[in-house]
Formats: sequence, structure tokens, C-alpha cells
Amino acid sequence: MEKGKEQPAKVEMQNEEPQKSTIKRRTILKAMAGLPVLGAFGLELSRKMAYDQEKSNRIIKELGLENIQSPTVIKSSSNKKDLLRIGIIGYGNRAVTLVNGLGYLHPDDEKRRKANGSIKDWLAQENLNAEITGICDVFDLHAENGLVTARNPIRPGGGTSANLPVKRYRSYQEMLDDKDIDAVMIATPDHHHAPISTAAAKAGKHVYCEKSVAHSEEQLFELYHTIKESKIAYQLGHQIPQSVIFEQAKEIIRKNLLGKISLVETTTNRNSAEGAWIRNLDSKGNPKPGDEKSIDWAQWLGHAPKVPFSLDRYYNWTKFFDYDLGLIGQLFTHEFDAINQLLRIGIPKSAVSSGGIYYWKDNRDMADVLQCAFEYPDRELTLLYSATLANSRSRGRVFMGHDATMELGSTITLTADADSTRYKKQIASGLINPSTPMASFNPNSGKVDAITSATQKYYASRGLINTTINGRSVDLAYLHIKEWIDCIRNGGTTSANIERAFEEGVTCLMAHKSYVEKRRVEWDHVNKKIV
Repeated sequence: MEKGKEQPAKVEMQNEEPQKSTIKRRTILKAMAGLPVLGAFGLELSRKMAYDQEKSNRIIKELGLENIQSPTVIKSSSNKKDLLRIGIIGYGNRAVTLVNGLGYLHPDDEKRRKANGSIKDWLAQENLNAEITGICDVFDLHAENGLVTARNPIRPGGGTSANLPVKRYRSYQEMLDDKDIDAVMIATPDHHHAPISTAAAKAGKHVYCEKSVAHSEEQLFELYHTIKESKIAYQLGHQIPQSVIFEQAKEIIRKNLLGKISLVETTTNRNSAEGAWIRNLDSKGNPKPGDEKSIDWAQWLGHAPKVPFSLDRYYNWTKFFDYDLGLIGQLFTHEFDAINQLLRIGIPKSAVSSGGIYYWKDNRDMADVLQCAFEYPDRELTLLYSATLANSRSRGRVFMGHDATMELGSTITLTADADSTRYKKQIASGLINPSTPMASFNPNSGKVDAITSATQKYYASRGLINTTINGRSVDLAYLHIKEWIDCIRNGGTTSANIERAFEEGVTCLMAHKSYVEKRRVEWDHVNKKIV
């Protein structure tokens, strides 16, 4: 997270009725200032308010939370003189989010944002001086949407369009051969991620690529070595490290407020067809557009097995292991990144996955109920992932330590453990109640625009869409893209760099291999392979 001028974050503490009042007369009178005269009730109310504030201040001080900072401004980019020319490879729904973060809006989105008032926050983004000069998509309709967006002159930050020509490329190879493209953003189906990223790096193009990292071990290792040997800036599409709430979670971990963490549990719950990746029908139940004349099916398949054209596979590709790792590749990737960015746990020693297709009885390969257990004996820690696509109850992302538990999503709650060693005296004295959170952080009071799909709603609940800085809602994709562009221009290392990507890629492939082969798998760190 870029930091400018900072101020203490808002920390809310638990409130309890005191056993005995120890409030001084001056404190009571101060608490009553400005309140209407309410007789005895008013006096008792003021006593409680003053006591609660005093108690909150004591807890904040004892936890060392009084100096946790929140950024009030976003640090401006430097060295923006040179225009960066960017090509977009794959222009589906995710690409729309990325180009919004880059500083582009489709005219229809511009009208919608003006109508609901969210355009103000978008216009407040910094102009990154990066122009989209190329669109590549196998579907004519999507490519046209990309071209219309790229040609819309509106820009955030008071900037103006450079009016550069925007070209449609029929293949990613054609785009990578163009010396006028400096960098690419890849938002294709997952089985193309590693091959296109590798080819882009070999062509000297900087790479921003959506998750998951790779579809096979061979792809992952080739990508890793290619990026390491190149001079390009690589950023994997995990934006949670840019969030204010995530930065505060890092501070909680740094201060060791949880004690020894031995168990982390993260979850996914959804309960809709759209949330289960059945997306080939529109809201009226009619097939979405697309046919063999408008979609280059051979190019879409790429290296995947050759099958007849299918709108089901085109729109619902996540269901099939030919193109994706299912829940592991789609949603666990975000969970692992959040945990790994906080704890730096890296690649597990072993992984065990189980589950099945228990609700959505269609032609899918992906499980709709899945459990994964990852063991880290060197860290004395277990990571559990539990997912269902047939129940929408929120279960959160939980870090369990000997002294306290932290739940991390779009907010943070910190709850002491009843048998904590660190908080034993405070619990005994009544200062801390282990049955209620002792601290909570909620900087995300700003509005979030256009949370309509199951994926967007899920991402919002996990703190993956927006953050709030100085009262303004800020797009995390914009911050993540900005970091990547700053690294292109000024050097440095991105948050979701190739090392983090490799750790994530191995972990996801381990879980997938375990599920498919119905066995426990291990990482051979000496020979660098999954066994």
C-alpha cells in the first residue's frame, strides 16, 4: 500500500457494564457536556459512556493499537513522462474491471456511473499515463467492446486521451510481435495464462496476469524461469495487499497479538447457478451470443483437447478441468494469496483434497463441495480450505492463535481466547471479555459500485474490490495496476511477484492433483516436484 500522510486508524473496542464505578467527578461532567438534562438516567448513561471510553483506551493501549496507521492520501506516481502502451489479451468481464482500474470506461459504464454518482471516485484516480493501443479477443463482440472502451476519451485525474490508434489483434502472437506494445494485461481463461505470460516475457513485454498462475507443473516451471531470466515487471492479479484493512492485519500479525498461530481456516460459500459458473444463459434464460462464425474456437482451445464448438464450454469453462482447476483455481487462489502475503507460509509439505459433485448435477468436472488440508510441519501450522456451492452462509477467513483469533475480510475482528496466556490477567479482571471481540477495524465505509454478480459479491465480502482512504472508496484493481506500472517505470518488486506466484501455483496444483488422483501428495523441495 502506498503511504502518504497518515493518521491513526479507527479501532472499535468492546463495551461492558462495570461492576463498580471508578469514574472521577470531572470525567462524568465532561461526558455529560452538551447532553440534555435527563436526571438519574442521564447520570447513569454518562457514567457508562465515560467508563466505556476509559476501558476502550486501556485496551487499545495494552494491545499497542494506538499507533496503527491508515493512509489518508495515495502516493502519486513518479516518472510518468513516458507514455506506456498496453495491449489487453482476453476481453471478458474481468478485463472490464482491469481497464476501469487502468483509467478507461465503456460509454455505457460512464453513463451508469454518472447516474449513480460513483464516477466521482473513479475520476479521482490518478491518470497513469498508460494508453490501451491493442485489443485481442477471439470473440468479435468482446473485441468490439474493448475497442469502444479504449476509444472513449474520458480519463481520471483530469487527464486526456493521447488519441493513439487502437488496433484489434487476431492472435496474441500478433500482438506480442508488435514493437509498439510495451506491456500486456492477460484476462483469458486460465489454461492460457502461463503460455501467454511466458511468450510475452520472452518478447520483452511487461506482464499483468489474472490468476490462477498455471494449469500444469510444466507451464509453471517454464513461466517461473522465463520471468526470473527476464527484465520485465510481472504482477499476478491479486489485489488484496493494496487494501487498508490488509495493511492493518499485517500490523496485528507483526505485533504478535494472536500468539502462536497453528491453524488457519478459509472458506467459500455460494448458492446460485451464476455462483456455480453456469453462465451461458442471460437473465431471461436465453442463450448468450456467440457462434463458430464470431468465435475463433481453435484459438480459444489452444493447447487444450480438441472438442466441437460449445457455448457451454465457452461461457462455463471454469467447470472443466481442461481449462481450469475449479474452485482451487478460481477462489482458493485469492485465499492463499491473502494468507501467504500475511504469514509467508510458502509451499506446503503436503496436501489432501476431498469432495465431489453433490448438488449441481450437470456435465461439470469441478467439485461443488471441496475440502483441502495443507500441512506446514516446519511452521507447525495447518491451512484448511472448505467450499460449497450449495449454501450461502458466510464462514469467513480465520487466523487462530493461542492468544486470540482474527477474522479478516472487508473488516477485521480480533477476539481473545478464553485460555490465552497473554490476556489471562485482563480476562480475569474483566477488562477483556473472550466472548466478544476486543477490537474491530472497519475502514470500508465508502460505497462499492456495481456489485451485481456472485463473484463480485463474494470478492467484496473478502475485501478484494475496494478500500477506503480518507473517506473515499478506492478501487483495489487500480492500486494493484498502479503498483505494477510504477515498477515498470521505476524498478522495484511487485506485491504479487513471480516468487509469490510460484508458491501459489505449486500449492494449487498440489491440491488439484490430490483431488483428481484421490490421494495425499507432497512437495519434494529438493527435486522441485510434486510427488
